[in-house]
Amino acid sequence: MKTGFKSIIWSIAALLLLLSIAVPGLNTLAAAVMMVPTVILYTMLSKRAFTLHMTAVYGIGVLVLGLPALIVGLFFLVPSIVMGHYYRKGAPARKVLTATVLTLLAELLLELVLFDVIFDFSLLREIRKVITTTTENLRADGLMPGIWTSEITETYIQYLIHSIPMAFITVSFLLAVVAHAIAAPALRSSGLSIAKLQPAREWRLPRIFVFYYLIALLADMITPDTGTSFMTVVLLNLIPLMQIAFTIQAMGLFFFIAHERKWNKAVPVLLSVIVAIFLHPLSLIGVFDAAFPIRKAFKKS
Repeated sequence: MKTGFKSIIWSIAALLLLLSIAVPGLNTLAAAVMMVPTVILYTMLSKRAFTLHMTAVYGIGVLVLGLPALIVGLFFLVPSIVMGHYYRKGAPARKVLTATVLTLLAELLLELVLFDVIFDFSLLREIRKVITTTTENLRADGLMPGIWTSEITETYIQYLIHSIPMAFITVSFLLAVVAHAIAAPALRSSGLSIAKLQPAREWRLPRIFVFYYLIALLADMITPDTGTSFMTVVLLNLIPLMQIAFTIQAMGLFFFIAHERKWNKAVPVLLSVIVAIFLHPLSLIGVFDAAFPIRKAFKKS
C-alpha cells in the first residue's frame, strides 16, 4: 500500500480508538493501544502532514464527544510524538522506551496538579472519599468486621495514596511497552528501520542492583510501616518496583537456559507466567541470577 493510503487507515484507527473512550469496558482496551496509530503516523509522515491528520482526528472527536476527546487525545499525543521522534532518529529501543515512560510519568503527575487547580478534582481526596464512604456503608449494613476500626481505614487510605507513584510508573511502563510492541513491527513491515529490544535471554541487571536491593530491605526493616514520612513512602514504592525488576531478570534467565539447552519456546514462557503470578517469592531467582554467575553453568561448552 502507498504511504498516503496507509496514513488514512491509521488515522481512522486513531479516530476509532479516540471515540472508544466513551464505551465502558472498551475504553480501557482502547487506552492501552491509543498511542499506536499516532506513533506510526508521526514516524511515517512529514510534520505538516501529521499535523493535518491529527487535526482532523481530534476535530471529529471533539464534535462527537466534546472536550474529553481533546483532553484524552492530547495526553496520548505528547508521548506518541516522543516515541516517533526517537524512531525517526534511529535511537536504540531502550532509549525510546525510557524517554516515552518518563514523558508519560511526567504527564500523569502534571495532570494531578492541573485537575486539582482547574477542575477542583483531587485524586487523593477522591480516594479518601470513596474508601470512607464504602466502609461506612458496609458498617451500616452490618457487613464490616467488628475489628475494623477507623484507624485501620485511615491506614488503608494512606497505603493507597502512598502507592500512587508505583501505580503511575507501572502504567507508564505498560503503555510504552505495548505501543512499542505493536508500532515497531508495523513500521518495520513498511520498510522502516526500527531498533529492536535485546532478546529476552540477554536481559540482565547490573550486579550493583543487588546491593541497592539489600540496602532497601534493611531500611524497610527499621522504618515504620505506617506513617507519612518520606522514607516510608519511598520504600513502599521502591521495593515492589525492584522486585518487578528482579522478576524480569528471572524471566531472562529462563529464556537464556531455554536458548542454551534448546528447549521448546513454550517452556520459558510458561515459567515466566508462573514467576509473574508468584512475584514476591520467585523474584529471588532474579536476585540470585544477578548476584552470582549462574548462567555460566548453563552455557554451551
